[in-house]
Amino acid sequence: MKKFSLRDRHILVALIVTCLGLIIISMSAQKASLMLRGGASRVIVPLQNGINIIGAKCTEVMDGFRNSQKMAEENRELRAEIEELKMDMARYEQQSQELTRLETLLSLDEEYPDYEKVAAVVIAKDPGNWYSRFIINKGSADGIEVDMNVLANGALFGIVTETGKNWAAVRSIIDDESNISAMLESNAATCTVTGSLLDMNEGTISFYGLRDTENAAHAGDRIVTSNISEKYLPGLLVGTIDTVSQDANNLTRSGKIIPAANFEKLREVLVIKELKQTKEEDD
Repeated sequence: MKKFSLRDRHILVALIVTCLGLIIISMSAQKASLMLRGGASRVIVPLQNGINIIGAKCTEVMDGFRNSQKMAEENRELRAEIEELKMDMARYEQQSQELTRLETLLSLDEEYPDYEKVAAVVIAKDPGNWYSRFIINKGSADGIEVDMNVLANGALFGIVTETGKNWAAVRSIIDDESNISAMLESNAATCTVTGSLLDMNEGTISFYGLRDTENAAHAGDRIVTSNISEKYLPGLLVGTIDTVSQDANNLTRSGKIIPAANFEKLREVLVIKELKQTKEEDD
């Protein structure tokens, strides 16, 4: 049997020491790896969880943002639809009002069937609350002449005072310069109706000189234009008596009339295309 030399023993010891060292290093590395993995897991796992939570929140925010944009777009569409509906309602309301006005004009036209008439629209008026003087969009080109009678709101409204080719000026019966020969419809007792813008603040105009010897006039009785009126055609409604009293001469009566027409609001009128003189001549 061959004996190991001293040199061989040294080599063997070195190899054994080397192997032991490698084993120790390997075990230390594994332990370190385990420790590193444990530390990493303690750091990375919470970090990963935090990232997941943040990601979920971001997704939630983005979904909310997209939903908000969608809702905002739907709101814009709804607002547009609402505005369109409002415009449609305004058009329908305007058409309804226009239809009502036209029906009123038609009714007025039928109330005085003996007269030829032309419809006109008010395009300007004097300052103030009342339609005491105004301009209409029909004139001489439409056959309108000075002194033609003007109807509105179911009654006499005024008289034409001036004409142009495509316009005419009208003075209403409530104007301070207006004077009408009128009569009590029930018994034809005559009187004079005078306009007054001051009285219109109380909703009335005045009449005087009513030759009502029978004291037949009472509140609510109708006053119409008389047959002897110089410029106004007969039988046109002026208004109804509000108050009436005996004059000092004990021969006539005076009082206040509530005009039948609305002198605060006006859009369309009917102009009677006949003059009082012409009508009388034709008769």
